[in-house]
Amino acid sequence: MRQKRAKAYRKLMHLYSHFFGFRQPFQMLIDSETCVMAVNGKFDLVKQLSTVLQGEVKPMITQCCITELYLKGKEAQGAVDLAKQFERRKCNHREAIPGDDCLADVVGDSNKHRYVIVAQSQPLRNKLRAIPGVPLVHINRAVMVLEPPSDATLRKKALAEQKLLGASTSEMALIEGDQPEAKKFKKKGPKGPNPLSVKKKKTEEQPPKKKAEKPADEGKGRPPSSQETEEPNLGKRKRTDDDGDEVMGDGEAAADTHPQETQAQKRRRRRKRVAERAAATGGSTVDNDDDSD
Repeated sequence: MRQKRAKAYRKLMHLYSHFFGFRQPFQMLIDSETCVMAVNGKFDLVKQLSTVLQGEVKPMITQCCITELYLKGKEAQGAVDLAKQFERRKCNHREAIPGDDCLADVVGDSNKHRYVIVAQSQPLRNKLRAIPGVPLVHINRAVMVLEPPSDATLRKKALAEQKLLGASTSEMALIEGDQPEAKKFKKKGPKGPNPLSVKKKKTEEQPPKKKAEKPADEGKGRPPSSQETEEPNLGKRKRTDDDGDEVMGDGEAAADTHPQETQAQKRRRRRKRVAERAAATGGSTVDNDDDSD
């Protein structure tokens, strides 16, 4: 086989393997006419098929095709012997039918068992081209030929590629569910001043002034105020004595109206009052008060 043809066949079988699930060994369904041509041409049919498909092959034949070889008589005895070496494919036909119809029935509408059809019948090959994913092989002048893919095969390949490139149904559901909202564009207009340029400066907070502490010795020498020396009255009535001093009732000590006066000042003040009283009454000016107060 020429290198250019071998490369084309390799690409073609890669297409069937990638998009239609063909695996080695490839299952080959062979018709009765191909067996006759292989015996008459004296070439190894299994080896030629393996060279064309560039992989391991598994030749198979149906019971209806073997029955066709039996009907040809002694002339096809070599083809019958060759067919007996292949694996028997059950076609479930109780009565033998023509080989072309048998192969078309085994392939079905989708070729789910992934058969490679080796047939010399032109009507059968035309019929199988309408089914996607059916490789066709035939012998042309003692040369094994793998036909190019049909239009149905190419269409299914394009759909499979589109499905692989696109997102799956589950991914599409996620995309539709998480679709972001449309962005709202702001209307263009006159721009305002820079907010940082019109921002008011922060005034430094002044720490609170501390109250001046009074010295410990302050207030020791000053006389106490009347509020500091005033004692509660306790609800008792005040009265004055003859000298004009206030005296508390019930035997309590009278409060001194001049607490800071010395004894000498008190005596002078008392004498002064006695003198004034005596002058007013014309009596004696002798001070009968005891100086021991």
